[in-house]
Amino acid sequence: MGSSQNTLQMTGYNHDENSHQSPHKSHITKNTLRRKYSCNECQIHFSNKSDFDKHQRTHKTEKLFPCSECEKSFSRKFYRDCHQRTHTGEKPFSCSECGKCFSRKSYLDYHQRTHIKEKLFSCSECGKCFSKESNLTIHYRTHTGEKPFSCSECGKCFSEQSRLKIHYRTHTGEKPFSCVECGKCFSDRSHLKIHRRIHTGEKPFSCSECGKCFLRKYHLHSHERTHKREKTFSCSECGKCFSQQSRLKIHYRTHTGEKPFSCVECGKCFSDQSQLKIHHRTHTGEKPFSCSECGKCFSEQSQLKIHHRTHTGEKPFSCSECGKCFSEQSRLKIHYRIHTGEKPFSCSECGKCFSEQSQLKIHYRTHTGEKPFSCVECGKCFSTRTERNYHQRTHTGVKPHSCPECGKCFLKKSLLKKHQRTHTGEKSFPCSKCGECFSKQYHLKIHNRTHKGEKPFSCSECGKCFSNQSTLKIHNRTHTEEKPFSCSECGKCFSRKSQLHFHKRTHTGEKPFSYSK
Repeated sequence: MGSSQNTLQMTGYNHDENSHQSPHKSHITKNTLRRKYSCNECQIHFSNKSDFDKHQRTHKTEKLFPCSECEKSFSRKFYRDCHQRTHTGEKPFSCSECGKCFSRKSYLDYHQRTHIKEKLFSCSECGKCFSKESNLTIHYRTHTGEKPFSCSECGKCFSEQSRLKIHYRTHTGEKPFSCVECGKCFSDRSHLKIHRRIHTGEKPFSCSECGKCFLRKYHLHSHERTHKREKTFSCSECGKCFSQQSRLKIHYRTHTGEKPFSCVECGKCFSDQSQLKIHHRTHTGEKPFSCSECGKCFSEQSQLKIHHRTHTGEKPFSCSECGKCFSEQSRLKIHYRIHTGEKPFSCSECGKCFSEQSQLKIHYRTHTGEKPFSCVECGKCFSTRTERNYHQRTHTGVKPHSCPECGKCFLKKSLLKKHQRTHTGEKSFPCSKCGECFSKQYHLKIHNRTHKGEKPFSCSECGKCFSNQSTLKIHNRTHTEEKPFSCSECGKCFSRKSQLHFHKRTHTGEKPFSYSK
């Protein structure tokens, strides 16, 4: 073991032996006890050097008490017993007030201060009090802006070591906290705690005014403002009320069409300066809001807030009609149109209506012929990014959606969903005429033609018509004499797969259709 000087560690600053006052003395009131010396072995803190040196000698003695679980050794049986509780999970010290249990008596003593309101450490800046000196030290950094813990990977700084530890997992990809219900993993225990409420249905934060409950505390705080905020400024056009005159002024521009804030880069105008500021980031590429989970950056805080729900699994917006939940209010609004039948976006070319503006935008390309998304491999162009991404998988061979039943893989999730019906036998598409059910909507569409007598596919050779394209394709082989299905036993060829199956029975001797008297 090194000298005591090597194990001496200052809590938050470098100690000067000649100094009579701690650099932090200014922010801790006189009733606090400053513990300057920290032991690297067991993390115990001391207020004077003589006690610290005396304590250090206990570590220099022979360590006769080994841990049976991890081979770590201790100089005292007491230390070993305390340590072993980290393996066994034993918490023998319980709080008489709330019943909460702890592995050490010192932890219980700290906890009990929350009941007796003993907060010895107060902040000289704002007066806030803390039961632990370490909590005060961390809190004080909110005033000084000090962030002493920096990430060795990206240089990002943090005020707490625990926050740095959580952040570092964005680089390592480590997610040590998993949900026992669905197996989803998280890098932060608090995110797991919030996620689990999705399974339990727990909404622990309730509004004292109306009783409405929320998953998160900040959702409650946002909601509470709707009660507390007096809305004294009303719009003369539509009657909408606002708590601030400035917000009314911005809103009023939606009626006048006034957009006084213009972008110096492209000239685009905005009714609100904050909107211009956000827009300007499209030119600068600035994305100041980063996700603590995966490091992804966003130009707007609202985008980060929505993205963060992909990690927590939180979906705070539920449909009053069917109960389906969404992570964004805008997605709920679009979904609700399924129930109302509302399609507010119409095509100026053909009049076709859509429930989403993005759908209209994609549809409009059928008129303009625009295909803005090209394949990097072959240059083929597509009208939607999704189609291009699906196509590119034909080059890479990636089929990310696999069937849990048989392991078969698919390019698209929709194809997997259709395939899974072959296992479940589900036939979700019934015929309104005769009641016959089908596993695919396409099969129902073909079947409906038998009722209508519709045969839209005609043979270019003889003019014969068919209700589906696959039947026409088979018929065409009578003209081309194509026989693509060959027998592996004798080499005989057939125009239909079903004909090949019948033929194969002549080799196997199989007689699936037997007649009994």
